[in-house]
Amino acid sequence: MTAQTRPSSLRRFGPLALLILAAGLAYAALGDRLGFEALQSGHEALQTYRAAHPVLTGLLLVLAYTGIVALSLPGATIATLTGGFLFGIWPGTALNVAGATLGAIGIFLAVRAGFGRGIAAQLEGSEGRVARIKRGLDRNQWSMLFFIRLVPVIPFFAANLLPALLNVPLGRFAISTALGILPGALVYTSVGAGLGRVLEDGGRPDLGVIFQPHILLPLMGLAALSLVPVLLRGKAPA
Repeated sequence: MTAQTRPSSLRRFGPLALLILAAGLAYAALGDRLGFEALQSGHEALQTYRAAHPVLTGLLLVLAYTGIVALSLPGATIATLTGGFLFGIWPGTALNVAGATLGAIGIFLAVRAGFGRGIAAQLEGSEGRVARIKRGLDRNQWSMLFFIRLVPVIPFFAANLLPALLNVPLGRFAISTALGILPGALVYTSVGAGLGRVLEDGGRPDLGVIFQPHILLPLMGLAALSLVPVLLRGKAPA
């Protein structure tokens, strides 16, 4: 029984354990390069490299962003600002969304390959209130996925973890992630696009801009709109 338990535990927790180990090693090696100070001190070198190798710089940005998100390292916001600083609102927003989405898929697959599938199976076979909640989520997956992406107070890691535990299809997760993070990515990329003067003056951007009413209220409006199908289904006759 012990011999059977060990491979089972390895399959369940191995992918996530490897992800955590990689995150720890990456943070130990790169932690001091993930803050705004690194962008501030290296922005001229980044601009020079981008001018000489625009395509390669874009690919490296997406790769770095993917790694930051997949390993849940601090620095996603700085990566978004960097994308806007180097490439402007367009194609900076597209590159940032691509990197964030690929990283989110990495977490999703690691959890799904590990204990996520077992938890999903347990939820499928459960009864009572848990079963009713699970069925409600299944009927409204698109709405709930968009909602957790559009509300800026829900941690990005949690929004990647929950769908893996609820057996959401990969394609649905990827599409809702890319489209759901687009408004927020556009806001921060636009901040990055205007960062040149701030960096030259040694200042810092206002990263709380997304919570300003003229930005937060439209985002909350979109989040509320994503729940309209849920409300309509709730009022539909049985």
